[in-house]
Amino acid sequence: MSPAARFRGLPLRSRLALLVTVAVALAVAAVACVSWFMVRTQLNDQLNSSLRSTNARAQASQTLNQIRCQDKVPGPFENNLSAQVQIVLPTGDRCWVDGKDTLPVTDYDLDVAKRLRGATLYDGRTTDGTPVRVYTQPVELSAGPNVQNAAISVAKPLSDVTEPLSTLAWVLLFVSGVGILGAGVAGLWVARTGLRPVDELTGAVEHIARTEDLTVRIPDEGDDEIARLSRSFNSMTAALASSQERQAQLIADAGHELRTPLTSLRTNIELLARSEETGRAIPPEDRKELLASVKAQMTELASLIGDLQELSRPDATTPGPLGVVALHEIAGTALSRARLRGPELEFDSDLAPWYVRGEAAALERAVVNVLDNAVKFSPPGSTVTVSLRAGELTVRDRGPGIPADDLPHVFERFWRSPSARALPGSGLGLSIVARTVQRAGGTAALRAPADGGPGTEAVLSIPGAPTPPPAQASVVPDQ
Repeated sequence: MSPAARFRGLPLRSRLALLVTVAVALAVAAVACVSWFMVRTQLNDQLNSSLRSTNARAQASQTLNQIRCQDKVPGPFENNLSAQVQIVLPTGDRCWVDGKDTLPVTDYDLDVAKRLRGATLYDGRTTDGTPVRVYTQPVELSAGPNVQNAAISVAKPLSDVTEPLSTLAWVLLFVSGVGILGAGVAGLWVARTGLRPVDELTGAVEHIARTEDLTVRIPDEGDDEIARLSRSFNSMTAALASSQERQAQLIADAGHELRTPLTSLRTNIELLARSEETGRAIPPEDRKELLASVKAQMTELASLIGDLQELSRPDATTPGPLGVVALHEIAGTALSRARLRGPELEFDSDLAPWYVRGEAAALERAVVNVLDNAVKFSPPGSTVTVSLRAGELTVRDRGPGIPADDLPHVFERFWRSPSARALPGSGLGLSIVARTVQRAGGTAALRAPADGGPGTEAVLSIPGAPTPPPAQASVVPDQ
């Protein structure tokens, strides 16, 4: 297994702690290296400055006027310069001046003594092998009337630089180790603290998966990403709980609505079956009424099942093809059907052209449902007014109207006003109307007539235009 695969196989908490530790280790290492190199540069500069500032030239000239060059004898500057000092002649001879040891004569020293180069700094060693930093500069030696070119070398041990650097390296190594170890501990603490909400979220998800309890909520204090994730999770569980409640309510309401026609249908079928089993014939008139009741109950069940299928579709799913629909033509077709269902009513229509984008079949069903309600609640001989102006389809009946307290509930599934419970219907028609109109981008509402007269006005407002868009064909439902 590759290192990357092994890293991905670690728990998220371990990965975060490891990443924090590596990041801190790299930062500490970078700071330690930069610090060490900066100190080394500064110490080297100080050593070079110290060598350049040593006033050995005048002192050496004075010495040569007083004593003779020797191989190594105590001189007047010993322990004063804290350095090795010697004079180098162009011939290669050297003349020890001060210090604990002598310096080998190098090409740098000879070039300076011969005036082939200027003052020079270089690293070297004493005759006993001690590493030193050497500064050689030109000097003129006078012995009576004669002046001789020479060079004077001043050397100081490199231990003045290497020993502090070595101490600093050990200190930085210790501090870096402590910092990296602390970073690892801090990384574990940060990962554990930062991922605690994630652990709570994981526990909540596992609890919901195990118990299907959608009432669980996670604390969502703050505005960070974890709090946003917690709020999103709470919103999701709330939506699921609401959907579950609506589903349970739909099943309960559907069962309640199905119970009445099924009970009536079962009773009628049992009467017919008992008549056949016992041989007691039912009077023709009663038999005809029973069969008519069975047929009506079957029709009501089929209508209820169709409405339930329509409402069971997801809101975001469009059940049919969308296109530019002539709403005035759909309203005209629905009005023709309404006239057949209410031959005892008068219909007054005024339909101005209006084109919308939607599904023709669904919009036609919505308009038919609105007109069916108007036919159902209108007394015989009354007038149903239908108008379409600027995208607002208004259907007014002259029935008993809807109490103001009931208006907020008219678009709820299976809701029926007390006055309408004795009439046929499932209470799903207006729910389908509201859903279809919303899918087309519009709104549906019921209200009392503006003139204060009897009845109810159903208003469907759908955005559109009085003329179809260019290069668009209107979708007209089958007649």
